Amino acid sequence: MNDTTDPQAALNHIPADIHCAQDYERLARKHIDPRALAYIDGGSGTETTLRSNLDAFSGLSLRPRLLRDLSAGHTRLRLLGRTLLHPVMLAPVAFHRLAHPEGELASASGAAAMDACMVCSTLSSVRLEDVAERAGAQKWFQLYFQPRREVTLDLVRRAERAGFSALIVTLDASIQSASIRARRAGFVMPSAIQPVNLAAYPAPPQVRLNRDQSIIFQGMMSEAPTWDDLAWLLTHTALPVVVKGVLHPADAVELRRKGVAALVVSNHGGRSLDGVPASLVALPEIRRAVGEDYPLLLDSGIRSGTDIFKALALGADAVMIGRLQLHALAVAGALGVAHLIRTLREELEVCMALAGCATLDDIGPDMIQEQKGAHHTC
Repeated sequence: MNDTTDPQAALNHIPADIHCAQDYERLARKHIDPRALAYIDGGSGTETTLRSNLDAFSGLSLRPRLLRDLSAGHTRLRLLGRTLLHPVMLAPVAFHRLAHPEGELASASGAAAMDACMVCSTLSSVRLEDVAERAGAQKWFQLYFQPRREVTLDLVRRAERAGFSALIVTLDASIQSASIRARRAGFVMPSAIQPVNLAAYPAPPQVRLNRDQSIIFQGMMSEAPTWDDLAWLLTHTALPVVVKGVLHPADAVELRRKGVAALVVSNHGGRSLDGVPASLVALPEIRRAVGEDYPLLLDSGIRSGTDIFKALALGADAVMIGRLQLHALAVAGALGVAHLIRTLREELEVCMALAGCATLDDIGPDMIQEQKGAHHTC
């Protein structure tokens, strides 16, 4: 715990000094163990990509239009054959119990209250079946390929039985690059917080290396998924498969050709390979590569409704909220998560109204322009 004071328990009300969505990031410092917060908020390496994700949004300004009829305005969209009331989704984030005792159960309740789609992580600290019971009609399951295909397939079958309507396969984090911030803070995962979805499966056999072999290439990466693994998965589920972690347009084109239903343009929130482009910077080229009719989501760096507007303008159909959901969870539990989603949606609606956009389809690249020297605050 903190050297001076223990973290405060989550509140049962929304604090009076929450004035915008990003305020949850500030208040979370009072409610999360500082070592756990270093793990949650930190990025890999020197956090170059983590900073770039925020700077990319600050470097864009808006170009509003006048005299538009907004009387029929709304934020609805169609995604993977379903109607969503708004484009705000909860990204897959591991170990919610670092932020709140109820963990993913509270997050799911908050998402359901606001008709938001929650994506449950393979590494959730609550069983995926229990998360599904709390989540609303819109819920997806995030899948990490496991070393044994029979384990991967069992996770898929469990997700299908639990009622998840899509699978998100994360492919940009086969190994975890070290978070210097978390290591300096002395973070160690508490023994009470475990990846419970994997608890029933036997541990894979340890890879044995010769002296001249690499612990990275022949060791850790020996269990990384390949194109063959993705093709196998696509033939073993009827659920739409979404791939998360796409930054290169050539990969995007090939994934679409292989039958992947949608892509998430993401650099893992700056937690995987440090030094890659901001997700927002990669988005327009990937949109051009896959065409206008193919579903694209954006993850990494969203802190406000205006950020969401900018992401939609550059080609995203919807966005995923990562760290902010844990901040809101820590501050006020399920109520905080619901309030965060509502706040982001209202911030987006205000931005749309003042920019002259009645629907999400009205938000295009002509609505933004580059601007240097802006500051990312609310």
